[in-house]
Amino acid sequence: ASCMQHRLVVRDASSLQILQLYTCLDQIQYIEWSSDSLFILCAMYKRGIVQVWSLEQPDWHCKIDEGSAGLVASCWSPDGRHILNTTEFHLRITVWSLCTKSVSYIKYPKACQQGVAFTKDGRYMAVAERRDCKDFISIFVCNNWQLLRHFDTETQDLFGIEWAPNGCVLAAWDTCLEYKVLLYSLDGRLLSSYRAYEWPLGVKSIAWSPSSQFLAIGSFDEKVRILNHVTWKKITELDHPATISNKRTIVYKEVEKSPTVDRERLSFPPTRALASSLFSTQSKYDISQVPVSLQYIKPVADRANPKVGVGMLAFSADNCFLATKNDNIPNAVWIWDIRKLKLSVVLEQLCTIQYFQWDPCQPRLAVCTGSSRVYLWSPAGCIVVQVPGEGDFQIMSLSWHSSGDSMLLLSKDHFCVCYLEREEV
Repeated sequence: ASCMQHRLVVRDASSLQILQLYTCLDQIQYIEWSSDSLFILCAMYKRGIVQVWSLEQPDWHCKIDEGSAGLVASCWSPDGRHILNTTEFHLRITVWSLCTKSVSYIKYPKACQQGVAFTKDGRYMAVAERRDCKDFISIFVCNNWQLLRHFDTETQDLFGIEWAPNGCVLAAWDTCLEYKVLLYSLDGRLLSSYRAYEWPLGVKSIAWSPSSQFLAIGSFDEKVRILNHVTWKKITELDHPATISNKRTIVYKEVEKSPTVDRERLSFPPTRALASSLFSTQSKYDISQVPVSLQYIKPVADRANPKVGVGMLAFSADNCFLATKNDNIPNAVWIWDIRKLKLSVVLEQLCTIQYFQWDPCQPRLAVCTGSSRVYLWSPAGCIVVQVPGEGDFQIMSLSWHSSGDSMLLLSKDHFCVCYLEREEV
């Protein structure tokens, strides 16, 4: 699904053929599929309205108007039949039921990076709250929205919460001014509290492994610390130095070159294909000889949100690899072998890393850098894929299909789909 101003376009994922066209009341600012792909919500925050469309019954539609309370966020519940709307100033979260048309209210939600988290099985929801100048967490049962547990947290300014994939442990972390990661059980018991150091800027990013065995914590000191699920103690610390000196680490460096053009083919005026090849450059990977010095940017210390520390990290679907990005070295992706707890590969790009994401089915990483190319890494090696087309298609983000057979590539105002051929086993 994609939106253009006030129009919602639903396409077939394999052929991109238009299946449905919907017209909303105002400019669409956010869209989200229900878990079963039968409904899609369109949020119009400026007007405080959410419209819901049905794929099975195109004539059916639903409009939710928050009125004077306003609207700043909207999302589906895991069952795909309830919508959670957060009102302006985070006064409350309104739970709307599409089946019974009933309404429930959750008071005092906190305005933070990630204040609502669902377990993977969709049974429970955790909400970060702020009341009487203290942080709290409430856990709700999603089938009837009854409060299961309510407890206060040992945080100065709770910044985010995230469930482990198995739904047994909830991680909560403090603002970057206070290094603190807290781990709670489903019944609200504090299992462990982790603090790596005290005074400098603290936690910047967090990621659970798919098996729930590891919790990776990216910090402002340019390190990743991995906690184990048995004792919740640190098992290793991953550094991100500007110089790669270990000979067992493979460094793939992106290099760019201009294509060679056959002079006999030159004509005036040149054909469109020839003109495109004349002025375009090709990219490939070379293996660099270690030691390798990566481009290091010294952060500006007197500005807010300094570009320093590990701001992106993600585990592969098979738990074998961890990809990280150190904001001080913006052109590099670090890939760690979790089985050996050692650095395996570094991808050195020509441009700043915008986003990366693992294939949901196999250890294959897709990277984009704001150029018209997408970069793929797997244990077998690296490849550069040039997106064909006219004009400059700058890929700012990407998203894998759940099957791993295709990928959605997004620029500021365009998108395209990259289809990958699956090898026969």
